[in-house]
This record gives sequence, C-alpha cells and structure tokens, in this order.
Amino acid sequence: MPLNFNMLLQDEGIHPDHVRLLRHQTGKVPGRTPYTLWRDDVGAFQRYQSTQDPTRQAYFDAPFWAAFVAPPSGGTLFVGLYEVQLIGKVPVGQIDPLTLREVGADKGIGPYDQYDCRPVLELSEYVGRLFVHWGDSTSSFRAWVQRAERQNKEIVELTKVFQEESFPGFTKFIRPLSEIETMPISWKEVLTANRGVYLLACPKTREHYVGSASGGGGFLGRWRDYVANNHGGNAGLKSRDPADLQVSILEVSGSAAAPEEILALEDSWKAKLLSRTIGLNRN
Repeated sequence: MPLNFNMLLQDEGIHPDHVRLLRHQTGKVPGRTPYTLWRDDVGAFQRYQSTQDPTRQAYFDAPFWAAFVAPPSGGTLFVGLYEVQLIGKVPVGQIDPLTLREVGADKGIGPYDQYDCRPVLELSEYVGRLFVHWGDSTSSFRAWVQRAERQNKEIVELTKVFQEESFPGFTKFIRPLSEIETMPISWKEVLTANRGVYLLACPKTREHYVGSASGGGGFLGRWRDYVANNHGGNAGLKSRDPADLQVSILEVSGSAAAPEEILALEDSWKAKLLSRTIGLNRN
C-alpha cells in the first residue's frame, strides 16, 4: 500500500479528524505567490495564512492545519503543520494585498477571522521535502481546504533536502517581469552574470519588443529598469499602457563581447522579428 499523509499524522499521535489540509494556490498579486512567500519569508507566509474568510469558518474548524503550496514546477509541497486557534477579527487595513486576494476582499467580505497559527515540531522534518498527490478531478484540485480524514493524500515524493527549481537554461527561460525578484537566488546570479539580447512580449496585446543588456548588471539589471517604471526608457513602451510583460532570452553574447557587438546582435534580431514595423521598437 502506498505511503500516505494520514499515516504520518497517526505516527505522531495526531488523528486525521483533527486536521484540515490547506493548499495555498491563490492567483498572485504582482511578483508574489504563496510558494515564493513561504520560500523567502516564512513569517510573512504565516501571517498570510492566519487571516481567513469568516463566511468559511466551518472549513477551518480544526485544532491543526497542514499547509501546502504549489511550486512553479508543479505538485503540492508540504510546508508545515500548525496548531490553530481562532482568536478574533482583523480589519481590512491590517491585511497585506496577497491575503486580501485570498480571503476575498474584492468581494466586500469582512471583517476577517484572525487565527493564532503556531508551527509544531511534529512532521517538521518533512517541511519543504514532502510532495503529495492533491487530486485528479477539477473539483478536488480546486478545493484548497479539505478534511484530512476524508482526503488521504498519497505521498509521491520525499527529497533529501528542500530543492529550489533548477534554472531552465537560456533557451527555455520565460518569466513575467513581475516575478523576477522572486526568482531563486541561483537564477538571479546566472542572469546578472550574462548579457545579450532579450524579447519582451505582452500576452494581452500580442506586441513585442527586442532589447539588449550590455551593462555590468547583465540581463537582470536591465530588466529591473522595466520593473521600476514599466518602460525602461524606451519610446515604444512609453506609448502603451503598462502591463506585466513576459521576458525571454533570444541570444547570449560571449563574455568578452563589447557593448557595440551586443547592439549589433540586437539590430539583427529586430530585423528577424520585424520589431520596428510590427513591434514596439522605434529605432
């Protein structure tokens, strides 16, 4: 019989009847997901989790919550077992934007339930290492709060240590600009150390822009300019409404390439992609 999450709970003397399973998978506000929040700031993740919709109070009524998140690479990752107690209400003004999306602030719900969520030692050795199968059907996958005794999750993977997603390589790299600051540190190091030609594309309007990174900050340094002001100083991008552009890499230059060589590569890609006539490049 395959190992399952309820076996782990029972081994620790915790009955599944006393546990709710929470798979945090909220559609992000710019640059943040429950996964990156947990990865980069556990305290902020715990504050985010502790505020919930009061109209769904019965869903959360259990002494323990087992928290899971959805990494970009897929799957359902266990990130902690919490002892939980409802302690009161919290006004909208004290809730961060990601939590507001989670509890439905845009629907006019409130004030919100505030829980005391304290991580416990039980199952702590599995945090960031244990993956479960959440469900196959659309309805079960969307049901992000479930009762453990009714949903016995199969364990599908247990890694030796927490593993960040591996850098996909330059040819496969595609990322919204809003997410570049939440990328793993190892990704940032690679993108800072390399220069070349990149493509900005708007999924909403289907417009594209060819640019180059030739400075000391590499690709990442250049992309941060766009995040700062939505246009990076480019006339074509200034003429359009701000949007969450998707960035990818067209060509990586050699480490010894001079800035003028990178600009020549950029011109070549502009010609190939007709970005001066059907794109946003103005020169």
